[in-house]
Amino acid sequence: MKTFLFELKEAIIISLTAIWSNKVRSILATLGIIIGVWAVTLMVTANQGIDKSFQDGVASMGSDNMYIDKWAWFNPDIPWWELRNRRDIRMEDYKRFKELVKLPTAVAPMKYTFSEIKAGSETVEGVSIVGTTHEYINTTSLTFEAGRFFNELESNGGRNVVVLGHEIAKNLFPNGNALDNNVKILGKKLRVIGVLSEQGSWVMGAFNPDNQAFTPIGFSLKNFASDRFGGITILVRAPNSQMVNEVEQEAIGVMRKIRGLRYDEKDDFSINRQDGLLNQIDSTMGVLGAVAIILTGLGLFVGGIGIMNIMFVSVKERTREIGIRKAIGAKRRTILGQFILESVIICMLGGLIGFILTSVSSLIMKQFLPVTININIVIVTFILSSIVGITAGLAPAYSAAKMDPVEALRYE
Repeated sequence: MKTFLFELKEAIIISLTAIWSNKVRSILATLGIIIGVWAVTLMVTANQGIDKSFQDGVASMGSDNMYIDKWAWFNPDIPWWELRNRRDIRMEDYKRFKELVKLPTAVAPMKYTFSEIKAGSETVEGVSIVGTTHEYINTTSLTFEAGRFFNELESNGGRNVVVLGHEIAKNLFPNGNALDNNVKILGKKLRVIGVLSEQGSWVMGAFNPDNQAFTPIGFSLKNFASDRFGGITILVRAPNSQMVNEVEQEAIGVMRKIRGLRYDEKDDFSINRQDGLLNQIDSTMGVLGAVAIILTGLGLFVGGIGIMNIMFVSVKERTREIGIRKAIGAKRRTILGQFILESVIICMLGGLIGFILTSVSSLIMKQFLPVTININIVIVTFILSSIVGITAGLAPAYSAAKMDPVEALRYE
């Protein structure tokens, strides 16, 4: 054991000395590893951050929710023209639906549209405006940074009040004084009665509460009556996740009755559920994961080839040194271990630099994308670096270990 530790210590000292003596060459050798590790860790951190953000966004919408809509959001099997020709769902349908269903804990109408919002000299364009009723808050898990959701009186009267998503409020009121101030939508003045807490639901499109504004549905129907989206969506919340299928079957039966469909007619509406959205998220994450694997493979392969070539050059340059060490009794395993260790150290240095670059890049990316760095990424980084180092250094180390000491000493 003492002999092994002594040989290991000597190998580390010799490896570090060789690397320090050829600093430029060593840095060039690590470039491929640096790029490979930087690419994979950055992709993984972004992937994890986006995935967490998606999941948080879905959670904020309520995991037991379903959306009755003219459009099938996640079903590519229904032709688009068939969806387009369906009848819009109207407020009358919602009112009858609410009267007839027994199982849901909450039902609320939603009218989606897009518009700009102004506050003083600030303007935010393309905001998702959600017209709904006071019951909407019972269908979600949204929390408030300030204020409240509109009440039944404000909802039924179509009052000019608005609840802003966190991102919208931050952009319109950089100083954080949104509550009780006025904003303008289509030239109409609305009072801000609530600001949502940050949900972290990046790239949730129309479902992102951070980039939504909520108004009483009466206001939306009055001011966006002729918009191209038409109709409404009925949001239904099941009592719990075990009853989602049961609530869905009841909703289908009630909607068919409301729409006056015969038994042999197809549904002219769709029940959109969270699992469809989660499947979309998983597909997106799968694509990002595949890209990360490809980038990792290419970067580490190129880096490994570069290090292998550098190690062959190093072996060639130190032929006489190898001959002397073998002549005075160095074993093959000692020479083999020395050069493999040198290759591993170079790769781990590259991994360390790559991880530092990832940390810096992540701080920059946080301004635009959600990123998450955890200890597992650090561990994987150094494991990958070690594997590449061992693989890349094996052939040069073996060629050094099998050298004949006499021939090595003759080398000029």
